[in-house]
Amino acid sequence: MEPIRIIHGTAVPLDRSDVDTDQIIPAVWLKRVERTGFGAGLFSSWREADPNFVLDRPEYRGASVLIAGPNFGIGSSREHAVWALTDHGFKVVVSLRFGDIFRNNATKSGLVPVTVDEAITERLMRAVTENPRLAVVVDIERRTIAAPEAGIEAAFPMDEFTRYRLMEGLDDIGLTMRNDAAIERYENQRVPWLPTVETA
Repeated sequence: MEPIRIIHGTAVPLDRSDVDTDQIIPAVWLKRVERTGFGAGLFSSWREADPNFVLDRPEYRGASVLIAGPNFGIGSSREHAVWALTDHGFKVVVSLRFGDIFRNNATKSGLVPVTVDEAITERLMRAVTENPRLAVVVDIERRTIAAPEAGIEAAFPMDEFTRYRLMEGLDDIGLTMRNDAAIERYENQRVPWLPTVETA
């Protein structure tokens, strides 16, 4: 996972609430065994039903911030929902509320869930609808989101450990590997009659 400190980008307004993980990435896509390639399935049911779906409009191409209604990422605990968003190019999702499991999966995969109140969400949604090229800046260190041209700036909550992980680029494996020397010492001192796992 790459370290994340400041994200500059444009945004897509997804004016829908209670978006569950099956809507983010429909179950038909879960047959894939790779972790990549899920971007094509992002919101695919909605995109197939609506040729003018916001994600496919040319003015929002290349956006790295998704601004959604309340209760984003609810439902089943599929990591594929986060993989689909990041594979499409999103680095940040903004919402009033997130599903707990989705939020946890997101931060472990380098997708930043930004929680702001309803007024800020609505202002951002309106601003990027009016100006699809509006610059949005998310500062992990300061825990702020801003759209300076629209006069919007707000703080968002993020616990210290999550902030540290994102800024240092540490997923679960990265956190474990910080203890590489201690693990190696343990393995070298481990009695030989205990079971082992062969590695290639």
